[in-house]
Amino acid sequence: MSRLDTKFGKKLKKYGATEFNRCYNCGTCTAVCSLTNSEDSFPRSMVRLSAAGDQNGIESSLKPWLCYYCGECSTSCPQTANPGELMMSLRRWLTGRYDWTGLSGLFYRSSLVTIIAMVLVFAGVIGYAAYESFDMERIMHTAHYFEMFAIMGVFAVILLPNIVRMWYLTVIKPGYKLPVKVYASSMSELFIHMFTQKRALGCDDNQARWFAHLILVIGYLTLLFTTVFLDWFSTESMFVVVLGYVVSAIVFAVTFVFVLGRIKQKQEIAKHSRPSDWFFIIWLLLMGITAFAVRLFIDLDLLAGNLWLFLFHFTILAQWALIIVPFGKWTHFLYRSFAMYFDKLQKSK
Repeated sequence: MSRLDTKFGKKLKKYGATEFNRCYNCGTCTAVCSLTNSEDSFPRSMVRLSAAGDQNGIESSLKPWLCYYCGECSTSCPQTANPGELMMSLRRWLTGRYDWTGLSGLFYRSSLVTIIAMVLVFAGVIGYAAYESFDMERIMHTAHYFEMFAIMGVFAVILLPNIVRMWYLTVIKPGYKLPVKVYASSMSELFIHMFTQKRALGCDDNQARWFAHLILVIGYLTLLFTTVFLDWFSTESMFVVVLGYVVSAIVFAVTFVFVLGRIKQKQEIAKHSRPSDWFFIIWLLLMGITAFAVRLFIDLDLLAGNLWLFLFHFTILAQWALIIVPFGKWTHFLYRSFAMYFDKLQKSK
């Protein structure tokens, strides 16, 4: 039985949704959405569940993740109820519901808490550097292993349990009983959407944004592989060095374009940026810049006298790995990919 929460609207305001109660169910948003069909009708259905405070209905739904926020629904809404931003807010809220630690919801609701967490990580990096007497070689060695173990630890301890919880809420709890062979045969859906997000191509006038996201994902994953597994900061391989320069420049350039888009606010998605959006995109930008700068200083033999630069990069890396990846907007990339997989499972019943 669905549990209705009359105060749910007030909760959603803390995640960014403020106007959805203006909706009078005209259905315009669903009519103009190029991704809606007989099986996936939204955003109107999610507006109704939100207005009713049906948290169980929202938790069991994958529809918020099936939306790629082209903004057409919001620009066409006669009541300016902003259904597109509601869908974005529901994704933030669901991220908090999946997260067993409760930190995702806390960070989304409070920028102050996020800033405090960032400061604590910064203090931890500086404290460790002081403990090592600011020894450059030891700090760089630790940073390399931190990056490897942080990735494995965050995924194993935080993200994997959250995905399991998402699976339980959207597949098991609603009563989908599927054989193992269906899980196996549908697995390709997960990887296709994880690396291409091809569903976004179905949005009207969204091809350019899709391509930019594709380049960013490929660039980010390549930079991650280059720095973690190929140890870009210590290698003498010319191929690895050049590869690192190229991909960090790509990450910087594409992210800079997204930052400009947020500042100019010409697209609907950029008109309602939340602090979590800015944290994600600015830290991604800083990742590309600082990685590029550190390697450049290494090649120019200047890093030994500029430990501050590597400590700045290490701080950005630690904040990204410990806060933004497990609890921030980065998780949307992961949950959306699994949502496509779970949606495939549901439709295979």
